[in-house]
Amino acid sequence: MRDATKIIRSTLTHAVAGEPLNTGPVFAAPYHTPGDSSDTPYTYARAHNPTWTALEKAIGQMESGQLASGEVYTASALVFASGMAACTAVFGAILRPGDVVVLPSNAYYTARILLQEYFAMMGVVLRMAPTAGNAQAELLEGARLLWIESPSNPGMEICDITMLCDKAHRAGVLVAVDNTTPTPLGQLPLALGADFSVASDSKAMTGHSDLLLGHVAMRNPELLAKIDHWRTLTGAALGPMEAWLALRSIATLPLRLERSCENAQRIAEFLTTRSEAKSVLYPGLPTHPGHDIAAKQMRYFGPVLSFVLRDKAAAEVFVAKSSLLTDATSFGGVTTTAERRAKWGGDAVAGGFIRMSAGCEAIEDLIEDMAQALDAIR
Repeated sequence: MRDATKIIRSTLTHAVAGEPLNTGPVFAAPYHTPGDSSDTPYTYARAHNPTWTALEKAIGQMESGQLASGEVYTASALVFASGMAACTAVFGAILRPGDVVVLPSNAYYTARILLQEYFAMMGVVLRMAPTAGNAQAELLEGARLLWIESPSNPGMEICDITMLCDKAHRAGVLVAVDNTTPTPLGQLPLALGADFSVASDSKAMTGHSDLLLGHVAMRNPELLAKIDHWRTLTGAALGPMEAWLALRSIATLPLRLERSCENAQRIAEFLTTRSEAKSVLYPGLPTHPGHDIAAKQMRYFGPVLSFVLRDKAAAEVFVAKSSLLTDATSFGGVTTTAERRAKWGGDAVAGGFIRMSAGCEAIEDLIEDMAQALDAIR
């Protein structure tokens, strides 16, 4: 069965006469627990919820696949209250004082800050190198965890996930991949060798810019137990309403991702024809330095692209003059967004750096609108 069919049908209930096609949210804190609690599937909402179970089953199915060796694996997923809660679960469950984590120097800003300002202060050792050129491979000796982000956000750098996983595992290092930008439909980190696939599902996974949630997926039952224990102890729990809305949204992922990635490719190609764009960063472009690796390990190049205009003033005029580009942070929604990334701080980007997330609008309208906005900065 093909991926789109599996995803679209993963949210359906079993065919029972008179039952609804889709499950509804289950609102509960305590559950009935007569007798031996070990025989009760649900006891207290900080640990489990039937709506989580349905969502985790759907995500786990998406994260499942086949390793390079040919071995078919089944992934398990755990959902969290946010993408950062999912990241924190991996850091907290795996790292202890004295452990070394190898992190991209251009990784998602909040993940970097969490490690630098909290985990490092508690004795975890950070080693950092850029994503491009697989530079992290030189820092693995004696490490406990390798954290990968490919494509990187917002610079769209690419690394060879399979090669890094192989080298890390030979050194006894666990590997986690932040897979937020492509989603499991666009890239399967576990199939490429990673131990953890981590994502903010607030982005393209659910796609409507109205939810906050994340997940961690694993192949290994022992690692699953560690992450599950962390979630239960810390209470990083997703509400049942959010879980249900996410389950409802995931069914349209194949349609949304295909359209937004097509739009991102067209926009990137258009920008390469405009002199106002000093550089265009998108792994789907053959001129991108990581294109060949991305084409090997990604099924979609993702909805996010970045480009650099002359300066801060030019970027601000561009965003202000466009009528179809919503000025907002985050990405992966059905609506196209653009932001001058440097205004947030934290990323080593130029003042004229624009991060854009292609939505699902008609591409002709988007390009026409961008053309007139670029004309305004000449």
